Amino acid sequence: MTTQHHPVDHELIRAATQVAETRCRGDHHTVAAAARARDGRIVSAVNVYHFTGGPCAELALIGAAAAQGAYELDTIVAVGDRGRGVVPPCGRCRQVLLDYFPGIEVIVGSGDGVRTVPIGELLPASYVWADQLAAE
Repeated sequence: MTTQHHPVDHELIRAATQVAETRCRGDHHTVAAAARARDGRIVSAVNVYHFTGGPCAELALIGAAAAQGAYELDTIVAVGDRGRGVVPPCGRCRQVLLDYFPGIEVIVGSGDGVRTVPIGELLPASYVWADQLAAE
């Protein structure tokens, strides 16, 4: 697989960082995510931690984006609270992002090493939900 690096959307990182710094409080909300919608809008959300599980910031963002009428997302990033910086999506989030937005790009890495990669690069040889649906 050829590694593709695309321009990094630093405005998106700043948006997620601002939400992490101002909205993540205590143990319930520890990660913020921001995504750029196809129309250019930035949508953000925070995770909802609970000992039984709970949606990561990326999954909360998908719902928040839909509530705002943003159904096509181009790029997403998650940032940890307390200055932890960019946080890569977990396996579940990678799968959901691939299924909902197969063309989405994800900002990963840290410090000067942040980069933007296609979701498929984060989930090689992946199961694609749409491919498993019965053809009508």
